[in-house]
Parts: sequence; structure tokens; C-alpha cells
Amino acid sequence: MTKVTFKTADVDGFNVFYREAGPADAPALLLLHGFPTSSHMFRDLIPQLADRYHIVAPDLPGFGRSDMPPREKFTYTFDKIAAVIDRFTEVVGLKRFAIYIFDYGAPTGLRIAMKHPERVTAIITQNGNAYEEGLSEGWNPIQAYWQDPSEANRAALRQFLSPEATYWQYTHGVADPSAISPDGYTLDSFYLARPGSDDIQLDLFGDYKSNVALYPKFQEYLRTHKPPLLAIWGDKDPFFLPPGAEAFKRDDPNARVRLLDTGHFALETHADEIAAEIRDFLG
Repeated sequence: MTKVTFKTADVDGFNVFYREAGPADAPALLLLHGFPTSSHMFRDLIPQLADRYHIVAPDLPGFGRSDMPPREKFTYTFDKIAAVIDRFTEVVGLKRFAIYIFDYGAPTGLRIAMKHPERVTAIITQNGNAYEEGLSEGWNPIQAYWQDPSEANRAALRQFLSPEATYWQYTHGVADPSAISPDGYTLDSFYLARPGSDDIQLDLFGDYKSNVALYPKFQEYLRTHKPPLLAIWGDKDPFFLPPGAEAFKRDDPNARVRLLDTGHFALETHADEIAAEIRDFLG
């Protein structure tokens, strides 16, 4: 049985919760989750990789069991989130590591990779977008808020924070929704319902435009450094389309692309397949 430990790191006064497994001297793999989840999303993947890799999976600032300071004390932007996680890797002693990036974890991890290309050994992107062609029409309400950050446009985004919306994200495009454990979406809804969480998430919806603005720089990083890259994608994702996965080959011609018959949260249905692909890829 794989032992997974649950810890909290003091990152210059900011508490970051994380899961850890595997030999400390094994090649390291940093798992970065997305919206609206936490490191809990990796619960089925970690045991399948920890015999060979040192796995570290933090909760991003404002998510899961990591600190969620009020907005007047912490500016919720992707630059700030990436800065905390970058420093977190130093605090927990990760010197060189591969990254698994999903959803919000993609702009977080790619910022770190651009800053420290010598530290990132490989990239696994599971529905972690870096190309405009990967954005679906599901982004239209959020893009409207980018263009006009009015209270009306901000209020319209609250629909994405409801338990019904979270359940839909988990089940959309899944052949058999009864195969989706309720643990994930129920826990996510619990965290989203915490006082103050709604406005934090709305701030991040607004700041996501900073990620799209960085897409050309992310792509330049890939062209310049050509890290080994695996794009493994739920092809029924309502937010990040398969062309976003295929586009990685444009800047990193040796990138592997694998499409899975599932939705956004591909680990909920295809953890075994994703683990096998990662073991082969990193091996």
C-alpha cells in the first residue's frame, strides 16, 4: 500500500496544504489542480505513481485546505498564486521536477516553468490550455466580464459557483455519470460555499484574461526550451477543446497528444489510463 501523507508548509507566513507520497530521492512530480477543486482530485492518481516518483500535490492559495485570506489582505491573481507555489517548491525542497498541469494549474505551472526552465524536467498537461483555439464558447460570459467588468457581468458569473454547475462540470461528456464519485464535486461545493470564496473566485475569473495574454509567452517558452510534453485531454471538455491539445505540437513538435473519451475531470473516469501514459512518458 502506498503511504500518502498530508502536510502544511509555511510559505513565508502563507500556509499551503499538500499531499506527498513516494521516495524522497525519486524523480519529483508536482501536481497542480484547477477550478474549483483541490489536491483531492489526484487521490486516485497518486498511488499509481508513488512507487516510482516523489509526488507533491499542493492546494492552490484560496483552494482546499490552503490559506484563504480575505481579499483586502491577498490579491487573488494568477501571478500571485504562481508566486506562492513557486516559493512553495523551494520550501519543500523540490529542486527539479516534472509538472502535471490541469485547468488553473496550467497558467500556474507554466509561469513557474518560464521563470525556472532549468528546474522543470517535463510537462504533463491534462486539459491545461495554452492556446486560444482551445477556448470554447463556454468562456463567452467570462470574456464578456473581461471586456466590461461591470457588476452585472460579474453577477452573471455566479452561476458557475453553484453546486449544480460543479456537478455539471464533473459529468458533462462522461458516458456513464454514475461512474463519477460524488466525493469530488461534493467537496468542491463545500469549499466554494465558504464565506468570501465566491468573490475570490469571481476575481480569478476576471484575472484569467492575464493567462490568455501570456499565451504567446507560454508558446515561446515551449519553442525555445522544448520540454518533454504529454498533452492528455478529455475530448468532451466543455471549456478546453481538443484543438488546444493538438496545438502543443506546433511549438513542441515532439509533444505527445492523447485524447480520451471523457470530460473535463478526466481523472474521475480515466485515472488508470492517465497513470499508464505518465509512467510510459516519464519513463
